[in-house]
Amino acid sequence: MPSEHHIVEDVTATASQVRERHTPALEQEKHEYEEFPPAPPPHWELTNKHNARIPLCAAHRGFKLRYPENTLSAFKGALEAGANALETDLHVSRDGVVVLSHDPWLKRCFGVENKKVVDCDWEYLSTLRTVDEPVDRMPRFVDLLEFLDQEGREDVWVLLDIKLDNDPNRVIPLIAEAILSHPPNRTSKPWCSRFVLGCWSAKFLPLCAEHLPKIPITLICFDISYARQFLTDATPNIGFNINQRVLMGPLGRGFLEEAKKANRMVYVWTVNAPNLMRWCVRHKIDAIMTDDPVTYGVVAAEWKGQQAGFEGDGAKKKEKITFKQRLQIWVISALVLLFGWAFKLKFLPSLEKVKYQKAKAK
Repeated sequence: MPSEHHIVEDVTATASQVRERHTPALEQEKHEYEEFPPAPPPHWELTNKHNARIPLCAAHRGFKLRYPENTLSAFKGALEAGANALETDLHVSRDGVVVLSHDPWLKRCFGVENKKVVDCDWEYLSTLRTVDEPVDRMPRFVDLLEFLDQEGREDVWVLLDIKLDNDPNRVIPLIAEAILSHPPNRTSKPWCSRFVLGCWSAKFLPLCAEHLPKIPITLICFDISYARQFLTDATPNIGFNINQRVLMGPLGRGFLEEAKKANRMVYVWTVNAPNLMRWCVRHKIDAIMTDDPVTYGVVAAEWKGQQAGFEGDGAKKKEKITFKQRLQIWVISALVLLFGWAFKLKFLPSLEKVKYQKAKAK
């Protein structure tokens, strides 16, 4: 296997070097995550002639409005519609195959009652077909690698949403194994420059540092209080993919400025309304997750066209937040405030707790 195609020279080398540099376990953990590379490089950004940055368009589960989500047809349709990037979700089958599926259950997308992805072998999952038209099958992660490796897709990057119900000790090594077993062709960029690992919890970081140290990470979240701990020097390159309603609400006040000051990438999900897309442009969001890349293409074109669509009274009317949207912002913020602590307690260990548990295990 040619070395230039390796996603890493040695999958465990980076983490091992860190351990050698720091003797006390907890002191070592303080800087281990500095090994993650920074977020996406500048050539992923779209600019107009005034050098005004436009958020990248990441197709949420592909072109979800027109195709069955997380299928190769949805990804192909998204790129044809002008998306710069793709977002997809990962789960693992019983026999260790990484597949693209948002839900742990098979009911909504494939019409199968009372079965979960993790309880089925790939041989069975490969026979399923989507409920929505045009009918398609569930892809494996390696199918996505082959899709991205085709001519004309060299600049397409992907945010991998590693769902929270996955076991980090299982899913992360399997992702690394799939990537290492499918090197890109000689005309493509290395995989480490084309993927971002979307992690919901700090518990995934040690495994990412060990198995995928050269792939950027973004924290997927809706709880700003949990996200703020990742703005420290202990995690200098980790970006954020935040629920837009939360970011726009009272709980998100000041976070965007703090993240930008720390040179972090900020993405938002899921943005389908034109006025909310325009909000993202105004606030210099780095990328948006959208089900509708066509509509975002229209919004982006207005900005690129000498910002004509973003000036004057007409622009203010287009950007006005509706009463329903304001209500959603406040309701979601209230739910996070009321129940976010319980979700964190059950599913989201703090960065310090993860460090301590790892140090104790050694």
